[in-house]
Amino acid sequence: MYIHKEGYRLLFSLLAIFIAVTAAMVILIHPLNFFNYLLIVVMFVFWLALASFFRIPKRVFTIDSDRLIAPADGTICTIEETYEKEYLGCDCIMVSIFMNGTDVHVNRYPLDGIVEYVKYHKGNYFIASYPKSSLMNERSSIGMRLANGQKILLRQVAGVMARRIVCYAREGEQVKQNQEMGFIKFGSRVDLFLPLDTEININLEDVVRNGVTPIAKLKKVEN
Repeated sequence: MYIHKEGYRLLFSLLAIFIAVTAAMVILIHPLNFFNYLLIVVMFVFWLALASFFRIPKRVFTIDSDRLIAPADGTICTIEETYEKEYLGCDCIMVSIFMNGTDVHVNRYPLDGIVEYVKYHKGNYFIASYPKSSLMNERSSIGMRLANGQKILLRQVAGVMARRIVCYAREGEQVKQNQEMGFIKFGSRVDLFLPLDTEININLEDVVRNGVTPIAKLKKVEN
């Protein structure tokens, strides 16, 4: 396990502040009382909890050119047919993964392809599990053309606590299955918009892991 680069500045800054506060108390307060010790413990427990949010566990990734692998850790909160107008312009299947504060928050590409479309949208901060959050919350949309020619859309959606979406996607970039696509800080959601003939391999309330859990199988395209 290691700490994701998105957490470096915040974690190192907080650690320096907590160490400085602890050192000042040790120097200036004689003797330290119960509340001083309690404050020190709370500060460092908080730091450890924050560090765990940016953790990236070692995993054996699933490689499968026919299946879409989960782009995020979390719980499946939506599987439904919908019309996607931003990039696909057609009816499709929407699969949503809700990430709570204890999930790993890195996002990965579900399959090989070329990034054709990237757009950031300002928005609100409704609870990420609500259906309307996909269109009303702050979000980043990433449109991909897969190796077999089919197109999909991925959407990083901010939640109540998530106030920063980090998206690494660039238009024209060739990407690989399980390559990092971005990071969402402090609770969020990832939506996938897939062709209607896609075979969905998960159910509502299933827990999935980024880079590991197959969530759908694409219909083979005849040449």
